[in-house]
Amino acid sequence: MFTEELKKEVEPIIESIYNDPFIQGIIKGDLKKDAVCHYLKADSLYLNEFAKIYSLLIPKLNDREGIKFLLEQIDFVMNGEIDAHYTLANYAGVDYKSLIKEGEWYPSSDHYIKHMYYNAYRYSDASFTICAMAPCPYVYQQLALKIRARNDLTNNPLKPWVEFYCVNMDELIGHLDRWVNAFSQTASDDELEILRKNFVESCIHEKRFFNMSYNIETWEEY
Repeated sequence: MFTEELKKEVEPIIESIYNDPFIQGIIKGDLKKDAVCHYLKADSLYLNEFAKIYSLLIPKLNDREGIKFLLEQIDFVMNGEIDAHYTLANYAGVDYKSLIKEGEWYPSSDHYIKHMYYNAYRYSDASFTICAMAPCPYVYQQLALKIRARNDLTNNPLKPWVEFYCVNMDELIGHLDRWVNAFSQTASDDELEILRKNFVESCIHEKRFFNMSYNIETWEEY
């Protein structure tokens, strides 16, 4: 299947993210708290826009079940994934709602979300946007599964964050895979290449997002 080929191609990227300092900090339970705050400020804004992009896909679908699922995913992004955010906020000892009021677009997060919006507005088929969006849940799922399989998280204060992404991504990834695989059956070689690049580039954006948080990336002042 086309999506299986994509996942095989990006496995080295995901493995490199696993070894980057943000994820290693989660594994060791000693992630820098200022990195957590930087991440939450950016990711709260990111998730708001992610939900809006889901809404842009609805007119591109014709099946009732697909539309219903997207509506459910909008609710999950806005209200469900906040549980993972609260785990991080509690670890950092900050009030989550107060912290995200100071949310800000940093260069890496800004570039990432615009990559998704470009595909949502540029292409009529939802698959192009989905290939830009799917790496987000997929990368988190794969990182969480790797963390759980390779490490003893007993007494790790960030264990709930890992467990959240181990168990909440399967259905979503299955839906996204089916849409893309169905489209890939009739797509041209040029279209398949765009889908591939979108998926790979978003995995790289995920790597940069974590590093942006760990390195406290900001806009340079001139």
